[in-house]
Amino acid sequence: MEFIQTALDIFIHLDKHLGEIISTYGLWTYLILFLIIFAETGFVVTPFLPGDSLLFVAGTFAAAGALDVKILFFLLLGAAVLGDTVNYEIGRFLGPKVFAKEMRFLNHENLMKTQRFYEKHGGKTIIIARFLPIIRTFAPFVAGVGAMKYMRFISYNVIGALLWVTVALFSGFFFGNLPFVRDNFTLVIFAIIGISAIPPFYAYLKSWLQKRAQEKIGADNE
Repeated sequence: MEFIQTALDIFIHLDKHLGEIISTYGLWTYLILFLIIFAETGFVVTPFLPGDSLLFVAGTFAAAGALDVKILFFLLLGAAVLGDTVNYEIGRFLGPKVFAKEMRFLNHENLMKTQRFYEKHGGKTIIIARFLPIIRTFAPFVAGVGAMKYMRFISYNVIGALLWVTVALFSGFFFGNLPFVRDNFTLVIFAIIGISAIPPFYAYLKSWLQKRAQEKIGADNE
């Protein structure tokens, strides 16, 4: 319970925590941000780490002069590309056996949800998933499990990372310090998290409704 409260506090008050990190660690903040984005995209066991919201908040601090936006852009772009690449290699190493049984370190439900998403959208999933929490973390892993050709994967990887970091980071840079946004920062972070959750929630609701419809048809045919 304490862990959940701490995680929520970090998500909701990212501006406060990042400000404290900058004050305490100075230039080491760049490394800390790199590692968070790398881990959020690179390991299927860390989808709970902040992604979109962290990039946005980092952009607001860059606009205020506390961080260099050029360094942030290239550093976090590298973290996003490298994270997906590592995740892909882990998936390729483990192979299709991850679908055969539930491994303790994997959330099998999220894995299967990403697989269905992948079947629907194909390789573009790597790009689209950049803007979808949870799926963002699982998509490169599933691509590796499915043995997507590396050159095809890396092209989608770089394009997706470029779009994601550019949109999220520079949204914070250009809009994060507007008076309304600054005075309602907690609400803005909630909005970012909420908007990010809409696509996976819609996909879940659609899948649930289709399942219910199939069950009803099956019951009527009995």
